[in-house]
Amino acid sequence: MILAASPWWTTVPSVGAALGYALLAAGSGQLGRHAISALMGAVWVLHGLALALVLGMEPVRFGFATTLSVTAWLVFSVYALETRLYPQLRARWTLAGLGTPAVLLALVFPGAAYPVLQSTWLPLHWALGIASYGLLGVAVAHAWMMQRTEQLIRRGQAGEAMLPLLALERLTFRFVAAAFVLLTLTLLAGWYFGTVLPAHGWSWTHKTVFTVLSWAVLGVLLWGRWRWGWRGRLAVRMLYAAAGLLLLGYVGSRFVLEVVLQRA
Repeated sequence: MILAASPWWTTVPSVGAALGYALLAAGSGQLGRHAISALMGAVWVLHGLALALVLGMEPVRFGFATTLSVTAWLVFSVYALETRLYPQLRARWTLAGLGTPAVLLALVFPGAAYPVLQSTWLPLHWALGIASYGLLGVAVAHAWMMQRTEQLIRRGQAGEAMLPLLALERLTFRFVAAAFVLLTLTLLAGWYFGTVLPAHGWSWTHKTVFTVLSWAVLGVLLWGRWRWGWRGRLAVRMLYAAAGLLLLGYVGSRFVLEVVLQRA
């Protein structure tokens, strides 16, 4: 199992971020607006600092847990920015509850040490992949909020302070489109590096297959949305399926290697 003792300078901000996420999830109802904003800012800084310190170490270590941690931070970042534009968004406790285990998992499973890169452009491929994870995670969060809003409307419990359902739907598909573009660039970058770097040759591994399947489902969803106006339950289920396939692509394969098979 790929476990490593994290140095104190990465452990301290990670634990602080995890505690901050937990406080946001459990006690946001008792905190005032200004206190919540300050706590969200502190959590964002601590989590970002922990990631920067981990990714700046030599040798670089990366794995499934780090991917989840970066994804959680990106989703939380987008949500924090959106709440400035749309104060009606209400998913803070859910996102914060997911942030705590993501940060702690990255402490316990820091991942495998990566060798010297054969190309200075190779991190671009990783960055595009992580960004696509983050944007798809944001799209899933918005789809969940869209479903929750629709349920409240059907029960007659929707309040005027809530973000309108159509606005949530538009935001969801904007993030789906952005994730699809980044995922396309990720696959193109992977194919390119596979042709120019023998050690990173393109092959139909589990990671590649699941990623391509996720890309295809997103493409069909966007096509159906543009051509036939797909929406509601069908669109949400396809989005969840695409996110699940992408999660299996890298996080799932790395989890099996690092935890189940205990191989780097």
